[in-house]
Amino acid sequence: MYGADWRRSSHSNANGGDCLEVAEGHPGLVPVRDSKRPHGPVLIVNTAAWTPFVEAVKAP
Repeated sequence: MYGADWRRSSHSNANGGDCLEVAEGHPGLVPVRDSKRPHGPVLIVNTAAWTPFVEAVKAP
């Protein structure tokens, strides 16, 4: 997704670490990519699937 505004986790280190980045500004969709491969593939997830995924990752 060229021209997208990508946001990296605040938990990521200066080198990018092993993090995901998400692009904002796409209503109903969450574009996701590997921070180590900024020109690599992008996975597009709908918001209805993304929200439970994030909650599951945060769960203890």
